[in-house]
Amino acid sequence: MSVGLLALLDDVVALTKVAAASLDDVAALTAKAGTKAAGVVIDDAAVTPRYVVGFKPDRELPIVWRIARGSLFNKLVILLPIALLLQAFAPWAITPLLFVGGLYLAYEGAEKIYEMVVPHEAHAHEASSTATAVDPVTLENERIAGAIRTDFILSAEIMAITLSSLEATTFWMQAVIMALVAVCITAAVYGAVALIVKADDAGLALARRGTGLLAAMGRGLVRGMPGFLKALAVVGTAAMVWVGGGIIVHSLATFGFAAPEHLVHDAAVAVGNAVPAAAGAMQWIVTAVGSGIVGLVFGFALIPIVGKVVAPLWSAVRNRRAS
Repeated sequence: MSVGLLALLDDVVALTKVAAASLDDVAALTAKAGTKAAGVVIDDAAVTPRYVVGFKPDRELPIVWRIARGSLFNKLVILLPIALLLQAFAPWAITPLLFVGGLYLAYEGAEKIYEMVVPHEAHAHEASSTATAVDPVTLENERIAGAIRTDFILSAEIMAITLSSLEATTFWMQAVIMALVAVCITAAVYGAVALIVKADDAGLALARRGTGLLAAMGRGLVRGMPGFLKALAVVGTAAMVWVGGGIIVHSLATFGFAAPEHLVHDAAVAVGNAVPAAAGAMQWIVTAVGSGIVGLVFGFALIPIVGKVVAPLWSAVRNRRAS
């Protein structure tokens, strides 16, 4: 009896060690996968605040929360199972789907730049391709829907990068790690966004209630946040263009047209070699610029196509459904 009990305890100890090792593997792989996706995470954090600008202060956090919920739904309910199923049964379909997502991001970024350069024509294009919001509630819902659509593409890239780093693991290990990465990244991105959009309110509170240095810091926050948010909106637009362009460049290489990817890579290496003290940073900058140029080319090419072909077809489909 005692021998059997000891054997059982040995088995329990062995299983515990295996479970602990598995948890260590999960933690290590989650950290590795999250690090690989860090570039897209930064882009996501830069893109999102522009969807909140312009609303009343008491609506800012509820809007961020709704976008965060939509982002988590995108990652856990839609993208995670689709990614695992596609990898298992149709891996050939992943790149075309990402390519379409890259085109969407490039179009969104190019359209924002188009609005800055030629606002009158851009407003006409926007009016022909989207419904006009007639009240604050509709505007808020449309802005949130747009943010969640953009997040879907960025989330797809995050999940694809995560999955690509887990090829040697089991199906269930992949599922657990991708879910952990999804939750952690969503919390990090939208926690940062919430801090950004409420920083001016925190500054106002410090300016009113604080004294000395704290009050000065509060006044500095209040004065500086409008400019910071405008700069962040520019960074967010640029991020959409270079992330979309990067997806397009990689997808074209997978399709057999590798010239753009080779050109961007060779330029990045050449600049990095020319500035060895900051080779990594310079290579990243050149890669982002090259990807951004590709994204702009495709994005601007899509503006008339969306306005004159896609939007009318979509409007016809919606009208038919309504009738």
